[in-house]
Parts: sequence; C-alpha cells; structure tokens
Amino acid sequence: MTKRDPFKYFKTSRDIIRLAVMLYVRFPLSLRNVEDLLHERGIDVSHEAVRYWWHRFGPLFAAEIKKHRVAGMKSSRWRWHLDEMFVKINGERHYLWRAVDHEGEILESFVTKTRDKKAALKFLKKAMRKHGRPDVIVTDRLRSYGAALKEIGNAEKQETGRWLNNRAENSHLPFRRRERAMLRFRRLRSLQKFAAVHASVYNLFNSERSLYSRSNFKLNRAAALAEWRGLCMA
Repeated sequence: MTKRDPFKYFKTSRDIIRLAVMLYVRFPLSLRNVEDLLHERGIDVSHEAVRYWWHRFGPLFAAEIKKHRVAGMKSSRWRWHLDEMFVKINGERHYLWRAVDHEGEILESFVTKTRDKKAALKFLKKAMRKHGRPDVIVTDRLRSYGAALKEIGNAEKQETGRWLNNRAENSHLPFRRRERAMLRFRRLRSLQKFAAVHASVYNLFNSERSLYSRSNFKLNRAAALAEWRGLCMA
C-alpha cells in the first residue's frame, strides 16, 4: 500500500512549505517575519498561508522526526531531568512539564493547569509509556515529584540538588524566546501542540556546537537539514 502524499492538492512547492514551517517553529519569528523572509527570496505567500501550513504540517513533521529518533534513544533511559515552567494563557497560569535526557534531548512536553501530585503523575506515566523507565530521575524539590514517584514505585531513583537540574532549566530558554515572539498563547490546546512540535524540531537541529569542532558541527548541521528536507516524502 502506497503512502498518501500529504502535499497532494497543494499548489505551493513542498520545499517552500517545509522551509516556511522550519523558519516559524525553529526561530523566534512571527508569521509576518516569515512572510517577509520568504519575500526576500522571491517567494510570495501571505502570513495566513504560513499559519495554515504550520497547523497542517507541523504535527506531521514532528511525528516523523520523533519516530526516527525514539528508536535510537535507548541511552535516554540512563538519566532524566524533570522540570516545569509556568506559561500564561489569557492571563491564567498553566504549567509546561518537560522531561529531558542527559544530553539535552527533550523527551516529553506536557501542559497542565496545576502542578500537584495528580499532574506530575500523569506527566510521568505519559513519558514512561513512550520511553521506558529511567535509571535516575533528577528533579527540583517540588513535593509533587516525590509523591508521584512514590506511587509508581520509583522513589529510590529520584535525585535532587542545587545545580543538578540545570540541564532541564536550560532547555526552557529556547521555548521562552519563541513564546515572546508569539506574544504568548490563547488556548491550552495550542500551547500543547506547539510545545510538542517545537521540542521535536529543536531536538533535530540542536547540535550543541560548543562541544564539537567546526568541521563536525557542519556535518551534523548538514545531516539535520537533509533529514528535514526528506520529511513526509511520498
């Protein structure tokens, strides 16, 4: 059975659609910024077209990236870093929970209205269902983590410390920059959708250039771009 082409019936080139979605998700740009950048390249599209493409293809691209990467992420079970950040939706505080492995790979993003034991438990079960149970779980001193881990029988794996969880806290920074460019979110569903897509795209292009020589960084960047250009190929 042949795979259905998601770009069928679209008059715009699939390469332009991929480029527009990548610019919008990866960089702290508004829809109109993306429209202007494409115009500089001789591509005439409206910001509403970019919005539609992002909503239509963003989740598809993210799902394919995650499918390719999850199979090779067994080492991510060694150590997880968990942290939560607050995000305002129409002036109301919500919480974006993140699970990050020891290399900075974002494993799971999950939005809740509270940060109590019930929310932490739901987040942990969702992450472990997809990625298995880690050997070590690093958290801050939020009591919800300890209560949730105790209920699922992983309390002995928890570690807390003043600087131990910097890996998770630093992973919030790219999303914060992106959030400011979008002038915040208006619906919980939109936040959950964008957080999931942004995490997958960030994982693909995050080369941690400070740890590599210039030549290796260029190879990794080229490989990531080649993988992106091959997404959703018919």
